[in-house]
Amino acid sequence: MKYRIEHDTIGEIKVAECALWGAQTQRSFENFVIGDYKMPLEIIHAIAAIKYSAAVANEKLGKLSKDKAELIQKSAKLIIDGKYDDQFPLVVWQTGSGTQTNMNVNEVIAHIAPKLHANDDVNMSQSTNDVFPSAISVATCASITCYLLPATKDLIKTFKNLEDENKNVIKVGRTHLQDATPVTFGQEVSAWRVMLETNVEMINSALNYVKRLPLGGTAVGTGLNSPANFDAEAVKALNDLLDFDFEPLDNKFYGLSSKDAIVNVHGAIKSLACNLMKIANDIRLLASGPRCGLGEINIPANEPGSSIMPGKVNPTQCEALTQVVCEVIGNDTTITLAASQGNFQLNAYMPVIAFKIIESINLLSDAIASFNKKCALGISVNLDKMSANVENSLMTATALNTVIGYEKAAELVKYAHKNNVSLYQANDILKIVDKNVLKETLNPKKMI
Repeated sequence: MKYRIEHDTIGEIKVAECALWGAQTQRSFENFVIGDYKMPLEIIHAIAAIKYSAAVANEKLGKLSKDKAELIQKSAKLIIDGKYDDQFPLVVWQTGSGTQTNMNVNEVIAHIAPKLHANDDVNMSQSTNDVFPSAISVATCASITCYLLPATKDLIKTFKNLEDENKNVIKVGRTHLQDATPVTFGQEVSAWRVMLETNVEMINSALNYVKRLPLGGTAVGTGLNSPANFDAEAVKALNDLLDFDFEPLDNKFYGLSSKDAIVNVHGAIKSLACNLMKIANDIRLLASGPRCGLGEINIPANEPGSSIMPGKVNPTQCEALTQVVCEVIGNDTTITLAASQGNFQLNAYMPVIAFKIIESINLLSDAIASFNKKCALGISVNLDKMSANVENSLMTATALNTVIGYEKAAELVKYAHKNNVSLYQANDILKIVDKNVLKETLNPKKMI
């Protein structure tokens, strides 16, 4: 391999001739050989968008020539569009501020347009300490808005259709995994739908805090080397570029040292994950069987379920989704711990925060889309099984409480269960209530 010599304030270093990065990227590449996880491209593209916007602001404020500003914008746009994704080799596990990744972007832009200096031009009016947290926010908002929320809304639509189709299908309700009073399957599905709708509201609310960017704070929040009004101009340019509604954060000291907005939005994402766990578990339990489980619903048979048991079909989409949920909950713990570790004017755990929140968003987006397409859309109802379960349930006796009282109703239930007979047969023997009254009271349609 052919090399060229690059230099920085530490000295000279060899860089592969084909690489578009410089000395600081190369040092990080050599010094942090830790794992295989690279800095997410979503963060890289967000940093490039900030470089583009900073160039617009710096030109407008008289800090940067039009020629250099246009070169930065053109080069940054190529990075945003994914043309140079192979030029960002640095791992997540690096300096806690993300400085080397910020410099990686600066250096690549400066190599695409050799007239530029990575620090003096591309990084003008900026510090990693305000760029990197802003990039986390930009990438988080973009990923949630473009992927997670649309996937969730598609699943909501699927459940709304399933709910409407089964609004009159009566089945046994269950609490504590035990028989309870009847519900319709539509009512059961409506809970899933509203869970997800509520999660969308929670996430959108949390995004309001993420959209406040600390750009212009530079190194410690004072804005040293950043001209007056840079924050407003840079954020305006960013909104024009990405079609978002970011706003400058008033207190930059807070924005550099605290990551509570990311903790908050990931908490909302975790809430979505928890509800998805409940929904997936409900579905695989309702579909359990086909002969010896609940068997009240049918799910698509996507692949053979066993290497030894012929004809077996498993709820694999439910299992994939719930595994993703476990990862997201683990990521929440990592983000929570990392965000608690800010010292003085900086949180130096930002790369892992960036990595984990983007991973959670991407995994959940993919898992929800897969679950919807390969499972939820194919759910059908086993009407015979649902009807038989309602017929066999003893908990319809709850409706007798207002007729004969709790204790007499319990006596009827216990006798029926002990002797393996129906409530009607038990009443024929115990003669607790008039037959016609019993029939009228135990009508499941009146209990929903």
